[in-house]
Amino acid sequence: MMCVLGRTRQFETMVAKLEEMGEKGLLTMETFSIAIKAFAEAKQRKKEVGIFDLMKKYGFKVGVDVINFLLDSLSTAKLGKEAQAVFEKLKDRFTPSLQTYTILLSGWCRLKNLLEAGRVWNEMIDRGFNPDIVAHNVMLEGLLKCKKKSDAIKLFEIMKAKGPSPNVRSYTIMIQDFCKQKLMGEAIEYFDVMVDRGCQPDAALYTCLITGFGRQKKMDMVYSLLKEMRERGCPPDGRTYNALIKLMTSQHMPDDAVRIYKKMIQSGIKPTIHTYNMIMKSYFVTKNYEMGHEIWDEMHPKGCCPDDNSYIVYIGGLIRQDRSGEACKYLEEMLEKGMKALKLDYNKFASDISKTGNAVILEELARKMNFVGKFEVSNVLASWADMMKKSAKRKEPTTSARQFT
Repeated sequence: MMCVLGRTRQFETMVAKLEEMGEKGLLTMETFSIAIKAFAEAKQRKKEVGIFDLMKKYGFKVGVDVINFLLDSLSTAKLGKEAQAVFEKLKDRFTPSLQTYTILLSGWCRLKNLLEAGRVWNEMIDRGFNPDIVAHNVMLEGLLKCKKKSDAIKLFEIMKAKGPSPNVRSYTIMIQDFCKQKLMGEAIEYFDVMVDRGCQPDAALYTCLITGFGRQKKMDMVYSLLKEMRERGCPPDGRTYNALIKLMTSQHMPDDAVRIYKKMIQSGIKPTIHTYNMIMKSYFVTKNYEMGHEIWDEMHPKGCCPDDNSYIVYIGGLIRQDRSGEACKYLEEMLEKGMKALKLDYNKFASDISKTGNAVILEELARKMNFVGKFEVSNVLASWADMMKKSAKRKEPTTSARQFT
């Protein structure tokens, strides 16, 4: 409910709902997190700060931990600028901690704003805080996101020499960047240095290497790394299995992906919606429609609700099978659930439907889209329906032509 109100920017209703929930004792930190993100996205700064007054009103202790939690909610949602604005409004009401500044630093790094990140770093030091390994790792990631690789390497070397000593997360950040650039030699070099320094690799680091070698189709290295993981007592986690499944599906090997999926379940790891989407898409691409539908049907029993990407993959599969009526039904269902089909090319969708020659389907869908306020979508579908009708009329034989047949 709160998510829907936030997405549709019904802020007065949202505030009233918060008050109502407060009276009934139903407010949680998650509720406040949803609300503050919605206000921040709309630049409703008075309402953002008002959240903290509302918390006090209903018995929540608004200390540094609570403020950090909500600032982090903004930061992770790429609302770092708004997190900084809230901090500036509140900094006289509480005593910031090292974590507070690290959260603000992370927010600016996510936005690739190194100027502001540097300012927060300096303010942190001026306030008497000594940046810890978490803050250093945040800055490492920020530098690499901004393509400042040489600066990241310099910072990494300073960490090795003066501390805080790089941990497995620090090495993973550097190795991941090397893997993205296909510099697998450098990635392995950093990995070996890490092990030599007594820092044990974890599943996340192995997953980076597996992904990197997999992209280069060096399957011997992939299998070697998996073997090494087992020998080190570091079993694959969910991300590792998803990386392997993505590797198989990218090479159009859905049956191999399913074998990994089954091994994943046997290992007690719950597949994510991303797992199902990758396998389903691979089956549809290889025209194994029956298995594509089976994967869709398996989601719900396994506790996974289809997301917007699931619907787009499934709708695409139905169109490939010339099941345009069902494709339209699932598009309607998707939009009725409030999902945004951002990845769906409506012109291509309508073009594919038009190949069936059934303009009525598009007309009906256009009417429904118009009724629920999806006017742009409605116009696209309606224009394709009109083109189909005109095309059909041009193909009809004229009266005079019929007289001579």
